[in-house]
Amino acid sequence: MAYSISRVSPSDQRALRQVDALLQQEGIQRDGNLDYIAAMYDEDYRVIATGSCFGNTLRCFAVSHEHQGEGLLNQVITHLIEVQHERGNLSLFLYTKIASAKFFGDLGFYEIARVDGTLVFMENRRDGFNKYLKRLEKTRTEGRSAALVMNANPFTLGHQYLAETAAAGCDTLHLFVVSEDASLVPFSVRKELVRRGTAHLPNVVLHDSGPYIISSATFPSYFLKDEAKVIEGHARLDLEIFKKIAAALNVTARFVGEEPTSQVTGLYNKIMAEELPKAGIECRIIPRKADGGQAISASAVRKALQEGDMDTFRRLVPETTAAWFESEEAAPVLHSIRNAGNVIHY
Repeated sequence: MAYSISRVSPSDQRALRQVDALLQQEGIQRDGNLDYIAAMYDEDYRVIATGSCFGNTLRCFAVSHEHQGEGLLNQVITHLIEVQHERGNLSLFLYTKIASAKFFGDLGFYEIARVDGTLVFMENRRDGFNKYLKRLEKTRTEGRSAALVMNANPFTLGHQYLAETAAAGCDTLHLFVVSEDASLVPFSVRKELVRRGTAHLPNVVLHDSGPYIISSATFPSYFLKDEAKVIEGHARLDLEIFKKIAAALNVTARFVGEEPTSQVTGLYNKIMAEELPKAGIECRIIPRKADGGQAISASAVRKALQEGDMDTFRRLVPETTAAWFESEEAAPVLHSIRNAGNVIHY
C-alpha cells in the first residue's frame, strides 16, 4: 500500500506528538537540532514512520511496530535524500545504532568510524573520508607534528596564546578550524581571523575541519540517556576519527585548551587525555590565558560586543580581530551578535 510522506510543520503539534511517541518506542528522543522532520501517514492520517535532517545529516528514524517489515524506512530515507539534493547537499552523513549499520550499508552508506556499543558514523560516499585524508597527506611534513582544533567564535588572545604555545612545541602545527556554520561568527570569517591571528607563526598549517571533525551541533544526542553519556559518546567518536587524521599527518601530539568553566569540555578533555596516549598521541592540556584573573573566552568577547563594551572587547582580542570587527565588513555579524539573546555558550 502506498502511504503519503510530507514535511511536519513546526506548528503541527498533533503530528509532532505522534513523531515523539514513535521515537520513544525506539528508546530515543527527538533531537534538539533538526531543520526538517518528515512523517509518513496511513489512511487515517496517523504517523507510522519518521525521519529528519539537520544540515547535511540524516537522523531520528523510527517505524511503527505495526508496520515493520514493509520497507517504510527505506521510503522515508529516499524522501530525505531527495530533500537534501534539492538543498544542494550531495554529501550526506548519518549516525545510527550499531544494530542498524548493516541496514544503512545496504542503502549505500559507508562507515567512517564507530564507538563500540554506542553508534556508527556513516556517509553516502564510498571514498569521501579517504579523499579527505589524502588531501591532508599532501601537507604532511618531516619532524614533530602536532594538531590543534578550534572553533574561534571569534579568535581571541586566548586562542592566539594556545596557537603560539602549540606552535612552539612542534615543528609543524596542523590547526583545524571547525567548518560547520553553527556559530554567530560565520566559518569564512572565523577562518580568516585565525589566519590573520597566526600569520606570525611560520610553522602553522591551516585546515578546514570539513564534516569529519564533529561539533556538538552535529553530534546526535538523541541516542544517549544523559548528558555525560552524550559528551562521552561525542568525544570517543571524535577521537576515533582524529586517530585516522593523525596517522595521515604523522601527528604525535594534540594540544587542547583547559576549560575551567565548561563541564562539557572538561569531560571531553579528560577522555582525550585518557584515550589519545593509547594510540601513541600525546595530549597536552594548556592552561588558559587570563585577563584580570578570568580565563579569556570567546563567550566574554561576544558578550562585550553585544553590550557595545569595546574597551573590554579590545582587551581580549588580538589587533587583527579588533581591526576586522571595526571594519564595515563586520556589520552583519555585529547585528547577529547584538540580536542573539544569550551569547554565553558552555
